[in-house]
Formats: sequence, C-alpha cells, structure tokens
Amino acid sequence: MCTMAPPAAGKVYWSDSTLKKVSRANMDGSEHEEIIATGLMTTDGLAVDAVGRKVYWTDTGTNRIEVANLDGSMRRVLIWQNLDSPRAIALYNEKGYMYWTDWGENAKLERAAMDGTDRAVLISNNLGWPNGLAVDKAGAQLLWADAHTERIEASDLNGLNRRTLVSPVQHPYGMTLLGPHIYWTDWQSRSIQRADKASGANAITVVSNLPGLMDIQAVDRATPLAFNKCGRMNGGCTHLCLPRPNSTSCACPTGVLLKGDGRSCDDSPETYLLFSNRVSVRRISLDTDDHTDVHVPVPELHNVISLDYDSVDGKLYYTDVTLDVIRRSNLDGTGMETVISQGLKTTDGLAVDWVARNMYWTDTGRNTIEVARLDGTCRKVLVNNSLDEPRAIAVFPSKGYLFWTDWGHVAKIERSHLDGSDRKVLINTDLGWPNGLTLDYDTRRIFWVDAHLDRIESSDLNGKLRQILVSPVSHPFALTQQDRWIYWTDWQTKSIQRVDKHAGRSKETVLANVEGLMDIIVVSPNRQSGSNLCSANNGGCTHLCFAKTNNFVCSCPDEPDGRPCSTISGYVPTPPTRGGHLTPASKLPKAASDAPLNGPVLHNCTDKNLNVEGCLQSNVISAPHGEGLHISYVIGGVLTVLAILILIAAFIIYRHKKSKFADPGLSNLTYSNPSYRTSTQEVKIEASQKPPIYNQLRYKKEGGVDGGYTKEKIRIVEGVCLLSTDDDLYWDKDLKQIKPSSRGGGGGGGGGLHAACMRADTVSLQASSSASLDDDGETEQLLREETSECSSVSTLTTPSSTVTPQRHTRRGLPDTGWASARKPSTESQV
Repeated sequence: MCTMAPPAAGKVYWSDSTLKKVSRANMDGSEHEEIIATGLMTTDGLAVDAVGRKVYWTDTGTNRIEVANLDGSMRRVLIWQNLDSPRAIALYNEKGYMYWTDWGENAKLERAAMDGTDRAVLISNNLGWPNGLAVDKAGAQLLWADAHTERIEASDLNGLNRRTLVSPVQHPYGMTLLGPHIYWTDWQSRSIQRADKASGANAITVVSNLPGLMDIQAVDRATPLAFNKCGRMNGGCTHLCLPRPNSTSCACPTGVLLKGDGRSCDDSPETYLLFSNRVSVRRISLDTDDHTDVHVPVPELHNVISLDYDSVDGKLYYTDVTLDVIRRSNLDGTGMETVISQGLKTTDGLAVDWVARNMYWTDTGRNTIEVARLDGTCRKVLVNNSLDEPRAIAVFPSKGYLFWTDWGHVAKIERSHLDGSDRKVLINTDLGWPNGLTLDYDTRRIFWVDAHLDRIESSDLNGKLRQILVSPVSHPFALTQQDRWIYWTDWQTKSIQRVDKHAGRSKETVLANVEGLMDIIVVSPNRQSGSNLCSANNGGCTHLCFAKTNNFVCSCPDEPDGRPCSTISGYVPTPPTRGGHLTPASKLPKAASDAPLNGPVLHNCTDKNLNVEGCLQSNVISAPHGEGLHISYVIGGVLTVLAILILIAAFIIYRHKKSKFADPGLSNLTYSNPSYRTSTQEVKIEASQKPPIYNQLRYKKEGGVDGGYTKEKIRIVEGVCLLSTDDDLYWDKDLKQIKPSSRGGGGGGGGGLHAACMRADTVSLQASSSASLDDDGETEQLLREETSECSSVSTLTTPSSTVTPQRHTRRGLPDTGWASARKPSTESQV
C-alpha cells in the first residue's frame, strides 16, 4: 500500500494491490472513495502532484506508468515500453520531471518529463532492488534505498555524483524526506528508521515492532505550494495539462489522439478493438501506439461471451450466458437495456446487420440460429435442423449472406441467405473446433480459428481457395479483422495477438495477462459500410426484411405481435374498418403494444382474398390476379409431393436413430461445452459410434490397448482430474510437466492410474469398445476415487509488494524467513 497526502486538499491517497484499486479519503478517514477501480494489477508506486492536481502511479503488473486527475478522470498511460518492474515514483513539479525506479532484470533509475516525454536512464549499474525514492528539492539530489545491496544512496538530479549515505540497512522499502532527515521503512527490522539526509549519520529507530510496513510519506503543511503552470484555464487544454521543463503540454485520455491544434481531443478513438473477458468489456485503441486496454463501463456483467457493435446508433450488443439474455448499451455504460430475455440457453455467437437493422445469434444449447430486430421485436427462428454445436456467426449485408461455424460431431462452416434460405455447407473437411469467424469485406474472404487443429485459416466466400494463415496457435477462441491485421483471443496464452492477414507474418502480442478472454470485434468507420434493398424504409416490409444477392424478401415473426404482418413489400393489411383497404408501407402505423388488436379475425393476404378487409399476408411472392387458380393448383401439387417426401425422410431418420441407439456397446462420459455456465461436475452420458469433439479445450489421445484399459492421455485445463494409464503423466511442450503420485492399476495388468487436479472448463472421456470399463458403475466409482485423491497444483507467480521476499538470515537477528542471499529474478519470491 502506498500513500501520499497533498497539503491543499488534506486528502490521503493509497493503492491496494489486493483490491486492485486506488482510493482516497480525508485524513480522519471520512469521505472515502475509489478513484481508480479498473485496469490495475500491482500498483507499487503512487505520487500526488498537489500543485498540478494530478495523481501518478506505477503498475509492476502491467508495466505501465499512468496519470489521472485527482478524481481519477482523464486517465492516461505515459510510459509503457521498456519497463520491467517499475516500483517507486517521485515528482518534481517545479522542474517538470518525474523519477522512478525499476527493479526488474536490469534494475535502473529513470527520469522523464511529467508528460512522459524526454525519457532518460540516470543510473543503471550496481543496483539490485531500488525500492524507496525521494527528491530532495532543497539539496537538489535524489535519494533511494536498495533492498538488495542494503544501502541508501544519493546522487544529483542528473544521476551524477553518486554516493552511499547509509550502509548496511536490512531491507528498506518506502522512503520520504522531512526537514533535514530521511525516513524509511524496513521490512526485516519491522521499524521506521531516520538519518541525516546530507551525510547519513545519526541513524536511529523512530518506531519499532510494526509488522507489514510498506510505504511512508511526510506531510509539511507549512511549506507553500509552488506555482501551477496549468492553473490558468487549464493551460489552454480541453483535457489534460501536464508540466514539462519550462513549459506545459496538452494530452488526451488513453487511446485518444490529440487534434492538430495541439489542445483538444476527440471523445473516443476512431478505430479500436472491443473484447470481452466474461466479467468486463474493454477497449484497445488502434489509433495510438500504446495498446492499452480501457474498461468500458457497462453495468451488470456476469458472463459475457459474444459481442457486436452497431455503428449507426453507437450501441454495443452482447450476450450474457449466466443471465441468458442479449443486451445492448452505449459505450459510456448508459442506456443499458435487455432486448432478448427469454428462450435462450447458451448464446455463443452474435452478429448485427447494420443495414437492415436486424441481429442474428446462435444458440448452442437449443441448436438454433435466430433473428430479431435490433430492439428484440419480430423474433424468428431461421435454422433449427442439422445443427450440432453452432458457434460463431457473421453477416455480409451487401451480399445478403449469413455465415456460421458448427463444431459438433461433424464440424463445418455454412452459409445461407440472410433469411436462412439457400443453405450451403462451404467447408466440412479438415476441421476440428472452428471457433471464431470473421469476414474481410474488402478481399471477400472468410477467416476462422480452429482450436483443435491449432491454426487460423481462410477461404473465399464459397469455401474455395482455402489456405492456412498461421499454424500453430495455442487455443484461439475468437477473431476479427482490420486493415492488414487479423486479431484473435487465445485462452491458453491469455493474450490478444495479431498477424498479417496476407502472409501470416509479423505476429505480435497486443495485450497479455488477461483472464477469461472471449469475443473480440473491431469498431471502425469503414468496417460497417455498404447497403442493400432493405436499407430504405426496411424494404417496405412491415416486420422483417432480409436482403438476398439481387433481391429481398419480407417475413413475419414466429409469434404475432398484434400488428398486421404482410410479406408483400409496400403494403400492410389494415384492421377491418368501413371501406377498409391495403395501404402503402410508406404509411405504416407505429408499432402497437403486445396486446392483440380487437376486431374480427384477420385473413391471409393471398391472391384470392387480397381485397378482403383485414387480410394478413403470409406468402412471399404474389401472383397476378388472373392466374390465381392455376397457381393454387400448382402450389397444392407441390405441397403434396413435399409432404410425402417429408414423411419418407422422417421414417428413414427414425429407423436410423433407432438402430444407432440400440447398440449399448459404446458410451461417452462428456461435459457440456462451452461450459460458460454449467459446472464441470454436471455430467451426462451420451451414446455415439465415434468419440465426438464435445470440448473446446484441446486434448491429446494416444491409441493402443495395454492390458485392461485404453492407453490415452486426456488434457483438462480447468477444474477436473487428469486421468492417464501411463507411468508418467505429461503435457504438451507448451505446458509444464506434471508427475502425480501413482496408485495401483486395475483390469489385467493395466498401467497405474494417475490423477492430478488442474483447472478445466470441459472434458470428454472416451471408452473404447475393445478395452472399456466393465460398466457405468465402475466408471463412476473410479471417478469418485480419483476425485478424493486429487491434489491442487500451484505455480510460482510474479510476486506483488504485499508478499515478503526470501532472504538470508543474519546471525543475531530474528528469523524472518529469508532464505537466500543470491538475488532472485524478482524482488520477492516465496
């Protein structure tokens, strides 16, 4: 925890690395408020510019130095490159400089202007863990405490004339200046120490027996504040005014470019990424060089999976599979509303048709593809057959196409018109788990990620000219495209990465260390462009308008909404009135409430009763009145033939399924996937002739029978036990090796059965017919035994300032648990 109190406001500021927040309160503890509550990991250093009314901090988790107004507004990243583990930070407002220490692999002490420019390394040799840092304005010197070299040192403001003030000190952490003295906290002696700032002499213990000491700051209310360079009209800036040596500069919040006038900023970036990580939606500007993620303040997020954006109204659309809803809101968090609240199970994919004002979604729980207006009205099921596990979905409004992926038993990528007609399988070979799907509207190509085959591929809009763009990739989930780049989220590396879309080169990490990454989309003025026949006045349709390649169709929702619906473009049936007649769609009445209209029953607007009062149109195409009799005979004959064919097909399918499920020889123990909401303890037994790919997390299986059980390795990445019949359980080259304790094997000399608990979302255990377990009861018994013997596996994580480092124990001093005199890779390793 770091504290700093500006004398003018009488506020104390501190960071909490456990809560990952920066807060402030009055000196008596009243008026507590959180000023920075998102986007923090380990805020080690904190400094308040009481003159310029700003707060600066270092984050050793994100390796950034940031600034914001004292209330947390207009937050901006100043330094983001070549930082390893930035720790302490100190300001010299009168000179316009900020200083900080970095105790990473190459420890150093640096300086920059308070706007982040003119960066320079002052000291980079003979440093270990430079912790505390203070600026002696009166003495024109820098002072710092090094917990590894166990010294307190000083230099001039340029890093020259370096000298040792106090040595040895045990483990100094925080440091401050007050009058002629320096004060510092010591972790090992658990005390606050003091010495002369000029010579380091007269060192004494001020307070002892204070466990858990962290930062220390001095407050001198008698010292007047310096002149504020930004005090007059905020330095002429519309947003941030930051001091520099001999001047000031204007700056914008993170991700926003400064305009040509050098003083004003836009409200938001022009081109940016939006991505979800279950409990939040974040933005990464592509206008600026720093790819810093900024939280989008959308309220009430529980488990956000899929995203899309409507550039016309500036609305963000997203699915929440915990609440089973589809919602939308403005990017500033206002105007949040639920557009679909019922009849959803696991909505994996979401796509907005910005031209016709419709939205499409896949539901892998119900195995359907549905559509509705952007406000949630006129809901209609488009595809509900031959879908196994529909996942991603994308629209091409100007072409009238709808694309989606299916990672079920037979993985495939399909296409149809926007009304679900003319369905066509584009790719169904050499696919594993086609997760993400995006379209390049410029080159007319499809891009998708395959989390089972570990690669990114593309093809043309017909599934031809297929090519592999990147291979291997770890575990990609979603992807998007902008300019020359393909961006994707990766579950295993917990990162957002990008690569050149033409040759698969120039691969780089955009953002790292993000838990729970899900969908990712691009918001750009040029991405949602084009038009079709539904652009103007909804194509003259009363409800749904679906564009096709060269024409369009009108359609009605599955559930009547009380408004007369017509599939004849340009006409809408009116409620029965005296002299009732059809009216042009350009004079459509406003949407009525959900209650049905009173009056006589409405008729279908067919060719025979087109002039009947209150007719309800249900056909897509209307024949001329003179040919109505011939058309009716033709349609009747066609419908009769179709009915006979449907009955025959239903009988064949029934016989096929009866024979398929009659064989009890095989069974799969599977977990539902994607397991965004379902616990991994909820197990279902399914029968299948082949082991289907039900889990999106990769697993490696080696065939062959050795004794009683099938010899196979199964990877589980979140929350279930790993089972293996091999002597040594191992992971792929990209994961750490695990060697659990063995237990006796069973079943005729089979190998030992091992178990280790890892985190997992999904798992599929396939028992082969040649060496299956005796029965389901034995399977469940083994699982219960293995569950009881599971042991958690923990990995060494990068420590924060709240963890006590290990060091050697000196003779005559209390044992503090410090074990090694050798400098580890980080300051504190447990």
